[in-house]
Amino acid sequence: MKQKLFLFFLPIIVVAGLLHSCNNAKEPERLNIVVILADDFGVGDIHAHYPDNKILTPHLDEFVAQGMSFTDAHSGSAVCTPTRYGLLTGRYSWRTPLQEWVLGCYEPPLIKADRLTLPMYLKKLGYQTACIGKWHLGWDWPGEQSNRKVEARNSLKNEEWNFSNPILEGPTERGFDYYFGTDVPNFPPFTFIENDRVVEQPSAQYIYDPDEGVVMPKGFSGSPMAPGWRFDQILPEITSRAVDYIYEQSKSDSPFFLFFSMTSPHEPVVPSEEFAGKSGIAPIADFVMETDWSAGQIIKAIDDAGISDNTIVIFTADNGHSHYTGWESLIEAGHLPSGPFRGHKADIWEGGHRVPFVVRWPGKVAAGKSSNQLVCLNDIFATCAEIVSGDLLPDNAAEDSFSFLNTLLEGESPDSRVNLVSHSVHGEFAYRSGPWKIVFKLPGSNRNTSRGKAAVVELYNLDEDIAEENNLKEERPEIVSQLTDEMRSLVERGTSKPGPDQLNDVHVCFDTIQTERWAPIIRK
Repeated sequence: MKQKLFLFFLPIIVVAGLLHSCNNAKEPERLNIVVILADDFGVGDIHAHYPDNKILTPHLDEFVAQGMSFTDAHSGSAVCTPTRYGLLTGRYSWRTPLQEWVLGCYEPPLIKADRLTLPMYLKKLGYQTACIGKWHLGWDWPGEQSNRKVEARNSLKNEEWNFSNPILEGPTERGFDYYFGTDVPNFPPFTFIENDRVVEQPSAQYIYDPDEGVVMPKGFSGSPMAPGWRFDQILPEITSRAVDYIYEQSKSDSPFFLFFSMTSPHEPVVPSEEFAGKSGIAPIADFVMETDWSAGQIIKAIDDAGISDNTIVIFTADNGHSHYTGWESLIEAGHLPSGPFRGHKADIWEGGHRVPFVVRWPGKVAAGKSSNQLVCLNDIFATCAEIVSGDLLPDNAAEDSFSFLNTLLEGESPDSRVNLVSHSVHGEFAYRSGPWKIVFKLPGSNRNTSRGKAAVVELYNLDEDIAEENNLKEERPEIVSQLTDEMRSLVERGTSKPGPDQLNDVHVCFDTIQTERWAPIIRK
C-alpha cells in the first residue's frame, strides 16, 4: 500500500519540486503576455511581409509596423498537436509517445500531469492564465470505456461518451485558470467547452452538408453536436470571449497570460457572413481575412483597455498553410501561402514549419524591425521566463526552449538557439544548423509503405537554396556526417540545452521510419 501511495503522489511531488525551483525568482513586473496562435496560417499570408501576395491583412500589417518580425521562425512540427505541446512545455513533442500525425478524437492528454507548463510557471509568479480557442492536446473523456491511445486514427468516434460528466485532465489541469473553446473545430463533440464542462449538451447529430463550407467533417457525420451548432460562429465567439477576458483582466492588479488559440483558417473553412466572398479569390482567402480581423480585435482590445505599454503580444501560427482547403485557387490568383519556400502544412520542407512570428512590446522592442535569428515556438517558454523573473528554468523542464530576449531588446544580438529539429505529419525529421538542413524522409510512397525502413537522407544549404531544390548529400558527405552526429546527440540526450542529460519518454529513432504512431513508453 505504501508503494502505491508513493506512486500516486509522485506527479504532484515532481511538479511541486519544479515550481519550488522558481521560488527564488525576482518579483515579476506587471507584464501581461498574450500569444495569438493562428491555425494553418502560412508564412506568406501576412501581406506586409509579402506585398506581392493577394490576400489583404490590414490588422496584421499594422501589427507588423508596431513590432519585430522574425524571418527564420519555425513551429515545432508541421502539424498542430505537436506544436501546441512544444509551445506550452518548451519540449519537442517527438520526445513523447506521439511519433506522427496529431491526437485523434477522444484520445487522452499528451501533456503528462507532472510536466511543467508555461501557464503553471506563470501562475506561480502571480499570473492569471487563460486558454481561449482550440485545445487539441487531449482530455480524459468520460465514458464506460477508457479513452486511450489507438493506432487507427479517429476510431474512438464509434464509442459512447458521457458529456454530462466533467471532462478532466484538460487545460484547467495543465496550468490554465480558465478555458473556453472547442477541442478541435472539425472533431466531435461539436459544442463549446468551458473549463471542464460542455456548455451545451451535444444532444443532436451532425449531418454532413457539403454546401456549408470547404472540407467539412464528412467522416464525423452522425457524431454528437449541440442543437443549432454553426461552424461559422466558432471564430467570432472565441474572439468575443478573448476580448472580454482582456477587458476583465485589465481591471485586475494581477498580470495575465492569454493563449488565444485560433481555429482558423483551419478546416472547416467557413467564413462568417461578413467575410464570405470578401477576398474575391476563394473561401480560404476569405477565412484568412477573417483570421486577420480576429487577431486585430485582440490587439485592439489591448490598446483600448489601456494596457498596451505593459503587454507583450506574439502573433504566430502552429504550422504552414494547408494544401487541401483551396491551395490551387490561391496559387492561380498569385497568392503564395508559403512565400518562396517549398511545401506546405504537414511537410518536412520549410513551408511546413516556417511560420510568421511577430512580437510587439512598446518601449522595449523596436517597431517595424525584423530579425533573422533562428526561433522556434518552443522558445516562447524560456523567453517569457527570462522576461518576468530572470530565473533559469529547471534542467528537466522546457528541455528544448531557448530565450530570444536579447534579440528582442538588442535587435541583431545573437541569441542561444543555434539548431532546430523539425518534424512532419509522417514522423520525418530534419535537423538545421546554421545554413545547413539535413532531411530524413520517407523512402516509400507513403508512411505505411515506409514503416521500419531506413530514411532517405538529403542535404540543403538554405542560404544558397531557400527552395530546397539542390540536394548536396553526395557533394558534402562530411556535412552529412557532422549533422547526423549532432542530431543523434540531441535526440539521445533528451534535451537541447547544456547541462545534465534528460530522458525521452520513448525510444526515438530519427533515421528509421517508425513502425507505430504511438511508441511504447520506456519504463524508468
